[in-house]
Amino acid sequence: MNTPAQPRNPLHGITLERLLTELVDYYGWEALSERIPLRCFSVDPSIDSSLKFLRKTPWAREKTEGLYLYTLRRQQRQNKGNS
Repeated sequence: MNTPAQPRNPLHGITLERLLTELVDYYGWEALSERIPLRCFSVDPSIDSSLKFLRKTPWAREKTEGLYLYTLRRQQRQNKGNS
């Protein structure tokens, strides 16, 4: 079965692991846990433990994806301003 192309969906083709890794690289665990107050981000955080939690908890995954999209938009606006 073919999945339809999603050219306007910025999350299309982005794995949850990549998304989380980029957020941690950009914000760090401490700032990430301030923006999204989850134990998996604040108490002994790791990519693996956070991925397990986010895969089982749809509302937490949605918040994390939302922050990722916000961060992407903010970076794009900054890049346009620097051009």
